[in-house]
Amino acid sequence: MTRKEIERKVKAFLIDDFEIDADKIKGSAKLKDDLGIDSLDIVDIVVIVERDFGFKIKPDEIKMLSTLDDFCDYIEKKTL
Repeated sequence: MTRKEIERKVKAFLIDDFEIDADKIKGSAKLKDDLGIDSLDIVDIVVIVERDFGFKIKPDEIKMLSTLDDFCDYIEKKTL
């Protein structure tokens, strides 16, 4: 899976499942501060990542990722 595919899937689920405005979804956007991702959303993201990308992510690992770029980097490394 290419980086562009990862970014497209992540953007799609942020818009569809979390109703985040597409204009806010940028690589430098902070998950918590800019996108409003909270601890309850993390649980949903764990499920979505397993469904869409085929691997399990630990909630503690995602909490260490601060920006959308960090999150996409993490997924890219796990899917190589």
